[in-house]
Amino acid sequence: MNPAPSAPSYYQRHIFFCLNQRDNGQSCCAEQGAQQGFDHCKARIKSLGLDGPGRVRVNKAGCLDRCAGGPVAVVYPEGVWYTYVDRADLDEIIESHLRDGVPVQRLMLAPEVGR
Repeated sequence: MNPAPSAPSYYQRHIFFCLNQRDNGQSCCAEQGAQQGFDHCKARIKSLGLDGPGRVRVNKAGCLDRCAGGPVAVVYPEGVWYTYVDRADLDEIIESHLRDGVPVQRLMLAPEVGR
């Protein structure tokens, strides 16, 4: 049985970081600082008091199949895909999107970017 459409989600927002490591020489998020990005986001969310039920969850993911734009992360429930370069980019995603609900246009991954 599915929950009623009006039922609140356990988390308000959920961000997944691709941490995939490829062994075949193909580009991958792991080689582009994805673990450091994940670690920074998780610590920052906690330090801002945004973690926990009803708030934000930061998760690791395997391959999200958007390697060409890496490193990548995706925020749900909105389904907004991001690429980031440094902690400042992640801080902007955290403060604007995860905290305030306003997606960061300049960091959105172009829809045609795939593997």
